[in-house]
Amino acid sequence: MKHAQIYEHQAMNTVFTLCLLEPDPALADKSALAAIQLLDEIENKLSRYIESSDISQINHMKAGESLFISQYAYDCLRLAFDANRVTGGLFDSTLGKQIDHLKNKTEGIAPTPFGKLLIDPSRPAVHCEQAGRQIDLGGIGKGFALDRMKKCLRDWGISAALLSAGASTRLAFGDTGWDIHLEEHPNRKTVHIKEEAISASGTNRQRAHIFSPQLGTALPENQKIWLVHESAALADALSTACILMNKEEIKIFTRNYRVFSIL
Repeated sequence: MKHAQIYEHQAMNTVFTLCLLEPDPALADKSALAAIQLLDEIENKLSRYIESSDISQINHMKAGESLFISQYAYDCLRLAFDANRVTGGLFDSTLGKQIDHLKNKTEGIAPTPFGKLLIDPSRPAVHCEQAGRQIDLGGIGKGFALDRMKKCLRDWGISAALLSAGASTRLAFGDTGWDIHLEEHPNRKTVHIKEEAISASGTNRQRAHIFSPQLGTALPENQKIWLVHESAALADALSTACILMNKEEIKIFTRNYRVFSIL
């Protein structure tokens, strides 16, 4: 594509790609650097695997404790808890222990979720009412980072781009539309996105690692859903929730979204 400047950066256990439609290479370089630095900053706040991160500190809270956190962590958590409410609990960012049980192929039944965290409604703080919950923002964090990178790039004067977090979530902004090929779709579907994001959730590539709060188990393999939303964070979260629904539930829930699936 004409005037496309492409940048790659490893973060959040995947490769982020920035395809900027900017004829000025110097501006593209500076804006991409700023967006990548922002991405690293967000990962350092959101990753539960970084000891100093806000999420790691929340996961070590004891009952009765409160913790002030960064605005990034606070905003992402509020989005995650909103997604939990909208999906009737299907999207749950507090199942870190259960996800670890599945990924590590630990024998026996996954531990039953317990504990309670409260997000302060008026300031960036978290309150632990009962210890036990482990936050994992893997189902929303990449999309959240893409949304923030989009704002950063626009502030730098970049008018059009396609931002990707691996093959899972892509975000397009500007006047140019982008064709996204759904590689694992049986009909080799191509989806056109413009000023919106598309996110995929499934068990095809990472095997049965998606935990169902309702069933208390992992999902079967070879299921995948793509969902389009104007917000990359919500495309990320809602696609995760949709793969936990049956076909009728998906049909009802996604009347306002474009959804493509292998079920």
